[in-house]
Amino acid sequence: MLSGEFSLYLKLGFHHIAGWRAYDHILFVAALTAAYAPKDWRRIAWLVTAFTIGHSITLALATLDVVRVQASVVEPAIALTIVVTALVAIHDQRTGGADARVAWWRRYALAGGFGLIH
Repeated sequence: MLSGEFSLYLKLGFHHIAGWRAYDHILFVAALTAAYAPKDWRRIAWLVTAFTIGHSITLALATLDVVRVQASVVEPAIALTIVVTALVAIHDQRTGGADARVAWWRRYALAGGFGLIH
């Protein structure tokens, strides 16, 4: 029974992120990770995981009808998260990571927090 439910939600999750309407997720993840080289794959994986955790929390709360927000509010907020994430990445690249540890924790928090909006 559990494996059937897991399989169902895995399929639903795949279609949610891979569907043609998932461009906002793809743009966000691209903005989050574009500035990093393949050698930074661990940091990229953590950033994407932080986003996924935040997004999964929101999906669970919406599915359980704990949170209900109108699309007219969410859609512009999603666009704003993409722009802010891109600007933060540009800023971090330009400053050369003077305080790299703080920058990384800020990026993880940003990814998780913005995942809640998506």
